[in-house]
Amino acid sequence: MCGIVGYIGSRQAAPLLLEGLAKLEYRGYDSAGISIRKPNGEIEVVKAKGRLKVLAEKVDDGNAIIGTAGIGHTRWATHGEPSEDNAHPHVSTNGEVIAVHNGIIENYQELKDKLVKAGYTFYSQTDTEVAVNLIEYYSNKYKQGPVDSIARAMIRIRGSYAMAVMFKNEDDSIYVCRKDSPLIIGLTEDEGFIASDVPAILNYTNQVYYIDNMEIARVQDGSAVFYNIDREETKKDLVTIEWDAQAAEKGGFEHFMMKEIHEQPKAARDTIGHYIVDEAINLSDISTQIAQLDGIEQIYIVACGSAYHVGIAAQYIIEDFAGVPVRVDLASEFRYRKPLLKKSDLVIVISQSGETADSLAALRLAVDQEIPTLAIVNVLGSSIAREAGDVLYTYAGPEIAVATTKAYSTQLLICYVLAVEWGLAKGRISDEEYHRLIKEIESLPAKMDRTLEDKERIQWFASKFANAHDMFFIGRGIDYAISMEGSLKMKEISYVHSEAYAAGELKHGTISLIEDGTLTVGILTQPDLYEKTISNMVEVKSRGGYIMGLTSYGNYNVEDTAHFTVYIPKTDPHFATSLAIIPLQLMGYYVSVSKGLDVDKPRNLAKSVTVE
Repeated sequence: MCGIVGYIGSRQAAPLLLEGLAKLEYRGYDSAGISIRKPNGEIEVVKAKGRLKVLAEKVDDGNAIIGTAGIGHTRWATHGEPSEDNAHPHVSTNGEVIAVHNGIIENYQELKDKLVKAGYTFYSQTDTEVAVNLIEYYSNKYKQGPVDSIARAMIRIRGSYAMAVMFKNEDDSIYVCRKDSPLIIGLTEDEGFIASDVPAILNYTNQVYYIDNMEIARVQDGSAVFYNIDREETKKDLVTIEWDAQAAEKGGFEHFMMKEIHEQPKAARDTIGHYIVDEAINLSDISTQIAQLDGIEQIYIVACGSAYHVGIAAQYIIEDFAGVPVRVDLASEFRYRKPLLKKSDLVIVISQSGETADSLAALRLAVDQEIPTLAIVNVLGSSIAREAGDVLYTYAGPEIAVATTKAYSTQLLICYVLAVEWGLAKGRISDEEYHRLIKEIESLPAKMDRTLEDKERIQWFASKFANAHDMFFIGRGIDYAISMEGSLKMKEISYVHSEAYAAGELKHGTISLIEDGTLTVGILTQPDLYEKTISNMVEVKSRGGYIMGLTSYGNYNVEDTAHFTVYIPKTDPHFATSLAIIPLQLMGYYVSVSKGLDVDKPRNLAKSVTVE
């Protein structure tokens, strides 16, 4: 949510800021703005409501404002409606401090009341303007410099935030700080870059610093100095990002989502290649206790959105292979139900960005109680990766489209290798079965490629339902987990009301919603549950529903029930999600395209939800 960029160096800043903001559009936004320090020392602010192109037109693609230092922002509204006044950057009452902010300040009203009494005025409805004025207040009161005034403000602010701050009388620096919201600094020999996420700066540098919680940094040409909340200078190591800059480009595809759907086989190969070496699973990246599930009696998987659906699938697989009870929790509910955790539990947190606010809060709850924790994340050095006891990285590369595809697929693969390794460690899988399952996992990328070959048929079918108002996805066991993700893909990018149901629950109320022509997608990849799901599909069909079947090659009698059938290559039923999800991703994509929607940036959604 929200995107922050900053630049200081020798080049013109405005075009670089606009380019960086364009790379962060996937985070979701409703307005945008930049501020540039001009050669005469004045700082010019330009803001616009709506898409980034409106801002770009205002500043002639950055050519209308001269200056080599600046900050920019794409805003996703929380406090105050989308408008130019509420857009960032925000300027303090006396014009001494300019800042952009991602996050939510929970005690903004209390702080605002105090500042009003001190003579400060406000032009917006945002909590950010409160933070800007609070920094100015402490700067004028104590006169100890930018680091001191920012630190004092941070102590008073409750909530989450990442901020980039410019001071009118500091012409050689940009300051940044953070608590719970992501922010990175990238450096070259003579330039400094600031961004909410790596793709914004990959074209310029892959050398970055990850700013820690309650930390402040002063960014200058080619250097950064870090301070803790006590204003003491600290040392940090640069991190090298291995992602290719071209991986954050569309590469000839119309949308990032379609590109990333097609990148799933490669992402799968890269992830499998890291964790399966010489026909054996390699979990040397994590502790022996977790790698062997030593002393672990219960597993909690905690996640949001698509990552939660990975957890649902993993629950079936881990319990089947390892024989250890698994509970899957929505991260947004986990800590509020006050879970009864024990030292013999393992908490697994799954997050693409590694910055998901609810997932990070759940992780901290477990860490505070000294419970073993394992993170499955895609972004190197992210907050969840740094704070978890152990971490396994997915090798999906940068994922730009809001609707996740390849990150979801690589998260699944890590769950597969964990389940198989744990099954061997618990003595529930023989050596022979262990090697068979490894070979099956290694075969998945090629089978993903084959699944993608059927996209033209899916495109044709999706175009028939571009005007659908309701869809249902049904399945049993792992097929129910597949249904949940397929339904989410449909609703989040196509705006079609879509629901996933465990097929056996249809008779408990849901079937009353079936009308003539209502599309129901029946998923049948689990042989033991095949006939039962077919029966549920027949029930829908007898009430006028239109049936799409999704199954493995060989189950040809699906066509006796379904009006349209999609087949995927055969694999071990435990791993069917990796293949079955691809037609559902394509279906959601093609319905969205048929409706003329913005596939990569669906309304009201953000790629990374960094606030509660």
